[in-house]
Amino acid sequence: MIFIILVLLFLTPCVSGTFVVNVTQGSYQAEENQNITLEWTFSTRRDTSLRSISTLCFLFTEGRSYVLFHLNEGVESPESQDPQFAGRVQWDKDVLTEGRLTLHVSRLRTSDSGFYWCDILVRTYGSNSRRCWLNVTTATHWNKPETPNTGRNKPETPNTGRQGRIGLFVFALVSVLLALIGCVHFYLRRQAASEQGSDSGTGNSSAGGSMETV
Repeated sequence: MIFIILVLLFLTPCVSGTFVVNVTQGSYQAEENQNITLEWTFSTRRDTSLRSISTLCFLFTEGRSYVLFHLNEGVESPESQDPQFAGRVQWDKDVLTEGRLTLHVSRLRTSDSGFYWCDILVRTYGSNSRRCWLNVTTATHWNKPETPNTGRNKPETPNTGRQGRIGLFVFALVSVLLALIGCVHFYLRRQAASEQGSDSGTGNSSAGGSMETV
């Protein structure tokens, strides 16, 4: 019931005097998941108190309308807020009595696009409203271009690893063959030296036998 009465009050002309409401910016552009600040300004007096201010803000889209923010005599009414904006709207209490309604909308969605209309009522002073446009687009992620290869760190070709393994295998095989050749060569030299020593011993024995016979 209170909600309906407030709506009727907001739709009525000014109570007294000239009460002016303006928007700081007529249109906004943002990407999804970003944060944005919407601001309305209105005329105030020096004796304006927080309890004398009530506001009702809507989002109007092509399909329907949503309650963005509801302030009843200086007290926020989150139960009136549409679930689409639950936990995503913050307001600055300190500047409201100075004539500034500042709403911070976080984690924007593409469905947040539309006209934002705020009715502001200052008791015994007047009421008025203004709207602004917000367009939320899908976030774009551009892939960074790859830097050209200067040759310092050249990518390995598909056959490089295979060629490396073949080269290592050939090197090991050659090493084994050289070792075998060295062993054979050493064995042959040792065998030849042994045979030469045997021949020398046989010659000495023959010479000694001849002398005894003489």
